[in-house]
Amino acid sequence: MMCVAESKKKSRADRVPTFMVTKRDYKKAPVELKRSASQKLVHDVITEIAGFAPYEKRVIELLKVGTAATQKRALKVLKKRLGSHTAAKCKRDNLAEVVAAQKHHH
Repeated sequence: MMCVAESKKKSRADRVPTFMVTKRDYKKAPVELKRSASQKLVHDVITEIAGFAPYEKRVIELLKVGTAATQKRALKVLKKRLGSHTAAKCKRDNLAEVVAAQKHHH
């Protein structure tokens, strides 16, 4: 699909087409990355054998305290490690489930 780029003048009315550009169609990013059953099984087995990473252990300890401040601190730690807010929230929820399972188990 062809588009025309415009020169960047101060006001919108002053803009005039200057050269042709090709507009590219990008693949849509998946809203949620979903694991298949086999991928989940492999992940669970590895976690069970190898245990948690040190940063995950730190977050688990923060989540055990359970206050709002430690929840926020856990999110900040995860965001620094994982790079994105969405991934950090997802990981925090997963680790919160682990903490709940530990409480229920003991």
